[in-house]
Amino acid sequence: MPEVTCVGILVADVVGKPVEQMPERGKLSLVERMELHSGGCAANTAIGLAKLGIDTAIVGKVGTDGFGDFMVQCFAQQGIATDGIARDTETATSATMVMVHGDGERSFLHYLGANATFRLEDIDYDKLRGSKILHVAGSLVMPAFDGEPTAQLLKQAQQDGIITALDTVWDAQGRWMNALAPALPYVDYFLPSYEEARMLAGGLDDPADVAKFLINAGVKVVGLKMGERGCYVRTVDGAKFRIPIMNIQAIDALGAGDAYVAGFLAGLVKDWDIETCARFATAVGASCVQSLGATTGIKTFGETLQILGGVAQPVRDNP
Repeated sequence: MPEVTCVGILVADVVGKPVEQMPERGKLSLVERMELHSGGCAANTAIGLAKLGIDTAIVGKVGTDGFGDFMVQCFAQQGIATDGIARDTETATSATMVMVHGDGERSFLHYLGANATFRLEDIDYDKLRGSKILHVAGSLVMPAFDGEPTAQLLKQAQQDGIITALDTVWDAQGRWMNALAPALPYVDYFLPSYEEARMLAGGLDDPADVAKFLINAGVKVVGLKMGERGCYVRTVDGAKFRIPIMNIQAIDALGAGDAYVAGFLAGLVKDWDIETCARFATAVGASCVQSLGATTGIKTFGETLQILGGVAQPVRDNP
């Protein structure tokens, strides 16, 4: 049985670099590179885990099209169990045009596709029972699965002794806590971006306040991914600390947050303490941003352990 099962959005990413502006209407612009990658939170995190040597399964939905075939093939090549992937005969595979700017920042054009039709009934729960961790990735862009269905899945997992984790993406529909609140009491580890967490917290700005809000909403551990500011972690028992980013040259920030999550979950599989999980996650994220693509730069577990020595020790907040 897999150690981690990732449930959520599966997206085919068409990545172009560099893109500083859109071409004029009816005109063409050139880029230095354009590639097709597997993407989406669940896909990126699952591949990151597999690269770190963690036995992983993926659950989601793709279309019966070329992008869908490509996604399933990518997972199989990484040794990820794919029998939990549903195929939609009417809706195409979700896809994103990823425009990578010269400084590594990204802009996106996204098609929801089969992710929008993914629902609780698509999941064979018996295939999840043996997992140590159940990670829901991509909440807020799965309208048929967000809210109560997500809460139901996580609640059942907790009752079966499975560690639960969750990550979000930007909610273009503006539902935020209205969609996510039912699930949070059943989340052991919530690992969102700071920007998304801030929206969930009603616009609070200080990471400490944002994390405290989410803890009060039912989460046991919050790990805020804050880009150039590193990460901020807070637990339900009051522990709180920050870890800065590593001093490396970023080429492409695509997938950095998902790589961080993969590293954090890998640490949980190893039964590490939360601080070590967060430091290891930071090292995995640093590896990710040094290559083009969401998972290309992620290294093996042993190689990442060597990088871990260069990650700063946690900086503790005052009580």
